[in-house]
Amino acid sequence: LSVHMLLLPGAVPAGTGESPLAGISEWVSVYGYINGSGEFESLQKTDARAQLFTRETNTMPQWAGSSWYYLRYIDPNNEAALVNKEKEATWSPVDFYVGGAEHATRHLIYARFWHKFLYDIGMVNYDEPFMRLQNVGLIQAADGRKMSKRYGNVINPDDIIETFGADSLRVYEMFMGPFDQSIAWSTDNMMGARRMIERLWKLSNNVVDASTNLPESEVLINQTIKKVGEDIESFAFNTGIAQMMILLNHLEKLPKVPKTTYEILLKLLAPFAPHVTQELWTMHGNTSELYREVWPVYDETKIVSSTMTIAIQINGKLRDTIEVVRESGEEEIKKLALKRPAIVKWMEGKIPTKVIYIKGKIVSIVL
Repeated sequence: LSVHMLLLPGAVPAGTGESPLAGISEWVSVYGYINGSGEFESLQKTDARAQLFTRETNTMPQWAGSSWYYLRYIDPNNEAALVNKEKEATWSPVDFYVGGAEHATRHLIYARFWHKFLYDIGMVNYDEPFMRLQNVGLIQAADGRKMSKRYGNVINPDDIIETFGADSLRVYEMFMGPFDQSIAWSTDNMMGARRMIERLWKLSNNVVDASTNLPESEVLINQTIKKVGEDIESFAFNTGIAQMMILLNHLEKLPKVPKTTYEILLKLLAPFAPHVTQELWTMHGNTSELYREVWPVYDETKIVSSTMTIAIQINGKLRDTIEVVRESGEEEIKKLALKRPAIVKWMEGKIPTKVIYIKGKIVSIVL
């Protein structure tokens, strides 16, 4: 089975939108007749029984080539076979396939069919071509329609980059909505991504050469490392960026930001904004390429805060909140809640008929 299996004789593009075979007139036009068994038999043009027939030139769907391109990428210069089996064994199957849902009944179903055929005849090593599929939502125009020159609603990325910068465009595209859902473009909302980058740059002026974080920062830093890493794996880029915004908000409120903390944020943001993070990374004395740095590792013991906020309700209405040590017992929390000045005031000297504690969430007082 050669790579040339996809190219029939003289398969040169016709230039008319037709199959390449349509340009071979001596092959397309043929003389003959249909015999008594319903079969075609060729004849010389001069034969009295000869009729002119036209051969079918559309011999396979136009996505035939895309049904096996991922295999050819592995071994593009092989003229003896579609792909070398040893190379294919090393690089296949495809770990992660990203594509629109419209591919499911077109490219993917054909690619899978072709791959299973190739597997059956011993050309490839694996029964399945792709290990994981992630559909991608389409970015629509601001008017909610598909971007099209016909509608005049196409956004030129070069224009956006010229105005806002490449990193702003990247961050906005990842933040504008869930990866697998369609969403309309909004140039106005681009400013949010731009401001995030500007705030990150401004924060660099407040960085000091220190490696110790404040206790109130530790939990948020480790939570952010965990969430961004997991969100990248699950293609939940928008929530990962939202988490980094929370950390950025927190760091902006600190009198000084330890260099190690700032660099963690740069590493987390680098896949989304590679240019500005590399620039800031270099500005703070680093000589390495940021993309080569080891991804931050979170401390499992610091994911959960040592304290928790408990809401206090009286007859179903929120009247106060209380911060308690996470290990506090139920009776201790109830007593603390009943002693709160705001709660004493709202109770007006009445004795509760019932005090209910919902673990980690609410103390509900019924008068």
